[in-house]
Order: sequence, then structure tokens, then C-alpha cells
Amino acid sequence: MRLNSKGQVTIPAELRHKHGFFEGDEVDVVEDGVTLRIVHRSTATTVGHRVVERMRGAAAKGGPTTDELMELLRGE
Repeated sequence: MRLNSKGQVTIPAELRHKHGFFEGDEVDVVEDGVTLRIVHRSTATTVGHRVVERMRGAAAKGGPTTDELMELLRGE
């Protein structure tokens, strides 16, 4: 992984999915001694809560299919 000129890095898709990070999520970078941690900013405590927060009202906007929602919720 390489830091670009704007100080950005790309989190690999496998790690984003494994840890429940989705496009549009708010994150914080937290200093922990000599380590930086990327954490969810949301007050929701579980992946399910974050999915519900993000999806709220999406059906009216032509949101994802049932299969896509199940994949998000179950990780399948």
C-alpha cells in the first residue's frame, strides 16, 4: 500500500468487506501510540445497524435488490 500525494491510501476491498466498511461510511483515524487505526465514526455499534442507517429511505430511491441487501447483512 502506498500513500499518495494527498495523504490517501486505498483500503483493499477484502479488508473493507471483512470489517464492514462501505462507500460513504464516515471514519476516523485514531492515534494509538505509534499506530494509526481507522475506525467507524458512526454511533451504530454493529454492521447491521450501520447498514440500516445507510439504507434508510433507499427503497424510495430505487435502492438495492433483496439479494444485495441479504449479501450486505449476511456477508454472503
